[in-house]
Amino acid sequence: MIETSNGAPSQPPVYAAIDLGTNNCRLLIAQPGDESRNRIHVIDSFSRIVRLGENIGKTGKLSDAAVKRATEALKVCAYKIKSRGALQTRAIATEACRKAINVQEFFNHVKQETGILFKTITPIEEAKLTLAGCRPLLTTKHPKVLMFDIGGGSTELIWLENKPTLDQKIIDIKSLPIGVVSLAEEFSSDKLSAKKFEIIVGRIDNELAPFDKTHGIKKQINTGNVHVLGTSGTMTTMGAIYLNQTRYNRSKVDGLSIRYESINAICKNLISLDIEARQNHPCIGPGRADLMVMGCTILTAICRRWPTTHLTAADRGIREGLLMEMINTNRAIS
Repeated sequence: MIETSNGAPSQPPVYAAIDLGTNNCRLLIAQPGDESRNRIHVIDSFSRIVRLGENIGKTGKLSDAAVKRATEALKVCAYKIKSRGALQTRAIATEACRKAINVQEFFNHVKQETGILFKTITPIEEAKLTLAGCRPLLTTKHPKVLMFDIGGGSTELIWLENKPTLDQKIIDIKSLPIGVVSLAEEFSSDKLSAKKFEIIVGRIDNELAPFDKTHGIKKQINTGNVHVLGTSGTMTTMGAIYLNQTRYNRSKVDGLSIRYESINAICKNLISLDIEARQNHPCIGPGRADLMVMGCTILTAICRRWPTTHLTAADRGIREGLLMEMINTNRAIS
C-alpha cells in the first residue's frame, strides 16, 4: 500500500482493458499485483457475445445489428470503467474490424456513444498480447512452447523458445484465416456428419501443415520437448466440460491440464449433438451452441497435427496482456 503525503494509505491505480473480437466483447479491470510474478489483481470484468463479425465474410461490412449489439455492450463497459475510476484504458479490436470497410465509422460511433477510443491491432500484435497475458502459465521446463488462440474470425499460432531464466522468445507467429464464427456461417449449425467433420478438419490441417513443416514442431512434440497451451472460448468450454462444471469456475479452468484422449472424446460427443442439445448443455448454452462444434473441428485438427499427451487450457490472453503493458509502462516512468 502506498501512503499519501498526509500519511493516509492510497489505493493502487486501476487499469481497464477491452478486447473486442469477432464474437465477444470482453472487459477486464485490474490493479497491479505481485510484480515479481507479473501478476494483476482483477477487481471487475464483463463479457458478452455480440457477434460483431456476423456475415462480414459476405458483405465486408459490420452490419447495423452487429454495431448495435456491440455498442450496447460497450456502454456497460464504459459505466464499469468510470465507476471503478480507471487511470488508463486500452481498447483494441481484432479480426472483424481488420476486415470491415466501415470500421472507422464504427469506431467514431462508439467514441460518440461511450467515450471509448478503439484501435485495430494486427495479428502479430494480437499474438504478442496473448503471449504476455498467458506468460504466468508457461512454467514447465519444456524447451519449446506451442500456443494457439482460436478466435471468431482467425486462429493464431505462436511458436516459442522457453528458457527457465528468461522470458519466452518468439520464434514465429502465424495467423490462420479460420475461426469459429466464419466456419459456423459457412457450414450448418446442426450436428455434423462424419464426412463433413473430416472435410473441415482436413482443410484446417492444410493451413497448419506449412507452420509445422517450417519448424519441425511435430518431431519435437514426439520427443516430449513441447508444452502446448490453448486460449479461447473453445478451450475454456472444453475445460468446464472436462471438469463436469454446472456453473463456470474460472479458477479451476485457467491453467487446467487436459488429456488429449479426453479432448477427443468430448469433441466426438459434442459433434454428435444437435443444436438444441448443445443449447441446453450447461457448459455451452444458446449463445455458443453453433460455435463450440466449430471450435471442436479446429481443436481436433490441432490435436491430430501435434499429438502430445496433455494440453493446458488458459482463461486469459489479450486483456491481461494489455493490462500488463499499461502497468509496466507506468512502473517504468514513476
